[in-house]
Amino acid sequence: MDLAQTATAAPCRADDAEELRLAALMAQAPASVAAMFAERAASSPDHDAFLVPLAGGGWRSQTWRETAEVVTELAAGLLALGVRAEDRVAIASNTRIDWVHADLAIMSAGAATTTVYPTSTGEDVEHILRDSGSRLVFAEDAGQLAKICRHRHGLPDLERVVVIEPPPAEVSADAEAAGLAVITLDALRRTGREHLAEHPDAVTDRVASVRPDHLATLIYTSGTTGRPKGVRLTQRCWVYEGLASASIGEISPDDVTYLWLPLSHSFGKVLLAAQIAIGHAAAVDGRLDRIVENLPSVRPTGMAGAPRIYEKVHARVTAMVAEHGGAKARIFDWAFDVGHRASRIRQQGGRVSGLLAVQHRIADRLVFATIRQRFGGRVRSFICGSAPLPVAIAEWFDAAGLRILEGYGLTETSAGSFVNRPDRYRFGTVGVPLPGTEVRIDADGEVLIRGPGVMAGYHNLAEETAAVLTEDGWLRTGDIGEITEDGFLRITDRKKDLIKTSGGKYVAPQSIEGRFKAICPLASHMVVHGDGRNYITALIALDPDELNAWAGAHGMAGAPYAEVAASAVMREAVSGYVDRLNADLGRWESIKKFDILDRDLTVEDGFLTPSLKLRRRVVERAYADRLDHLYAGS
Repeated sequence: MDLAQTATAAPCRADDAEELRLAALMAQAPASVAAMFAERAASSPDHDAFLVPLAGGGWRSQTWRETAEVVTELAAGLLALGVRAEDRVAIASNTRIDWVHADLAIMSAGAATTTVYPTSTGEDVEHILRDSGSRLVFAEDAGQLAKICRHRHGLPDLERVVVIEPPPAEVSADAEAAGLAVITLDALRRTGREHLAEHPDAVTDRVASVRPDHLATLIYTSGTTGRPKGVRLTQRCWVYEGLASASIGEISPDDVTYLWLPLSHSFGKVLLAAQIAIGHAAAVDGRLDRIVENLPSVRPTGMAGAPRIYEKVHARVTAMVAEHGGAKARIFDWAFDVGHRASRIRQQGGRVSGLLAVQHRIADRLVFATIRQRFGGRVRSFICGSAPLPVAIAEWFDAAGLRILEGYGLTETSAGSFVNRPDRYRFGTVGVPLPGTEVRIDADGEVLIRGPGVMAGYHNLAEETAAVLTEDGWLRTGDIGEITEDGFLRITDRKKDLIKTSGGKYVAPQSIEGRFKAICPLASHMVVHGDGRNYITALIALDPDELNAWAGAHGMAGAPYAEVAASAVMREAVSGYVDRLNADLGRWESIKKFDILDRDLTVEDGFLTPSLKLRRRVVERAYADRLDHLYAGS
């Protein structure tokens, strides 16, 4: 295998100071996540660990000491129920403080967490629980419990369900009839307290027995193709991720972050590992419809998210300004022209001065400060991952004084492998590796990664593991990338997604799709198509919120999505954005024809993974007739 790095590129690596800090931390690294958590609770017991939303509004704080008390009782409850070392215990829930408690309790009992997306279909839930051999499940509510009950016949290893929100009696009765013992979260804590009264050192002893190579988490890949595969992540993976994040020094114990990402996904899990290692507080609320309301009250100093949240903010702000028009729109455009000029100087390491500095202060007061207040007014930087971030979106936020630091990783690398730094960043790249992680570019352009965060392998899938893990520890990522001259990694596309037209030209669809979403505020998704065809086409899905606002401004208020999407005026509007996209594309990759879909692409319909990645082949199969029509007569 040729692992030669691109000859013209500078080394892609963390700086020496980060490597030295990590080496010092790893020299005293705890053996497990549970041990790292116990050390955190002991070293800063009265420091806020989490902010938890209250039913009537507002937040209550939970210290590390209080968190440790809940976790220890739950862990003792699991031990009392017979949970053994490396047993799999699943969590099927949205992001909430109970998810955090359950996850830490599972690992403090020496077991391994199996993550289940709450939006997963019953068939996928059955596959995950059966394949993992999970003996117990933490289920969020009646809906999750009912889903498990419907597939009980295929889950011979499952013995018990712990419900976070007590279900109606009839749902519990169905579970009992299906042979599942059901208890509440509070009941598990009571069981734990009773167990600790008789065995006060039970949890401490179990934590001490956990080794770095023990299984910590089974995360099932979202599955853009085929059945989800269980990724085996060890205790060492998460401890490394936490300590590597701490060594970067961007977040301090005094910071407050906002955690809304799915904890069933490795991106959310790595944020939790970093939080434990650093000791900062996090507001936890996975309800997407509460983000806009929560941010001004939490006033976080940092937040992580997928590109879609930043795209939606950009689209909403620019659309609102366009609706107002007049002087307000002219001031807005002037301010962003100033902001972009200042941003370019900062990106080159310069200092904004003179007339531009004066103009920038005025632009900040008139426009940018208002945008920053939408996020609480204290955010220093955002972290973005899980999918490519359009460069235009990153530049727009930076112009407003809100830097997005894009990172990169896979479930197979415990999420965190690369990230831009506040003082060392390049838009359009995913930054440089975390200290301790290595990267190489294979002969065909595939990115290969080696380091402590790389998985132990796929669960029960030896052949699939051998196909992506080399004998000397390199992981084949499936992504095509390059190392820039100044040492940053740029991901160009998924290897399997590259399009080769009938004329032999290669097209990277993700890059084109990202550019379009940055140009068109109406777009939710674009699916570029053309493999084996003689030109490129696209399917375009519109964002329902932006479509409704646009419809109201164009005499179609209240009209159904499909009616607005099919209208001639919408077609004309979208066509204008496609023309703008094509103006910056090569002839071979420009969109010759497109079709607007009659609905958005959603997780529920199977077109997106639970982490919002596009299931390209599923979309192409579902809309094969419409794609063929775009090539009719060609």
